[in-house]
Amino acid sequence: MADVPNGGLDLSITGRRTALAGRKGGSGVVALTPAAPAVRLALRARADAVASLSDALGLSLPQTPKTSVSSGRRHALWLGPDEWLLIDEDGGDLGAPVAKVAALHSAVDVSHRNVAIEVVGEGAEATLAAGCPQDLSLAVFPVGACSRTLLGKIEVVIWRRGEEDFRIECWRSFADYAFGFLSEAARDAAA
Repeated sequence: MADVPNGGLDLSITGRRTALAGRKGGSGVVALTPAAPAVRLALRARADAVASLSDALGLSLPQTPKTSVSSGRRHALWLGPDEWLLIDEDGGDLGAPVAKVAALHSAVDVSHRNVAIEVVGEGAEATLAAGCPQDLSLAVFPVGACSRTLLGKIEVVIWRRGEEDFRIECWRSFADYAFGFLSEAARDAAA
């Protein structure tokens, strides 16, 4: 590590290892892969701030329960009447544009707290159903749907990105549990 002028250490050159680095899982009907690192923001705001926040972010914050909105690789997932999870898969700055909004809101960078797992394939829905009490059928949970729910014993956010494509967001401290759970469920889904 290099010394920095203030006498501290420059930790930016250490190359932080992701929580699920090198992990692979799945079966003949579903693939499990750690998602690439992304920038994430937990956003809370009242209704009167939604328009200005949407303008600043370049996408309309969804107002309908269990829906998401995307603009390129920037996404807003509805988690509650005044709560969204923002994800920028390209690593774009979400905090700076939101900080310029004068309307009352709360924005917390949770990029290092969260980890995502991609669950893709014809057995994806069955794999998730092994530990999620929510109906994830395509008719009830269509493409673009998202929800904060349970997977086994942990809280997750499930986002359906395609008919057979889900992204699971969880806290990094639960990442090993989530990946292990999904790996076992993927084997069952193939049986």
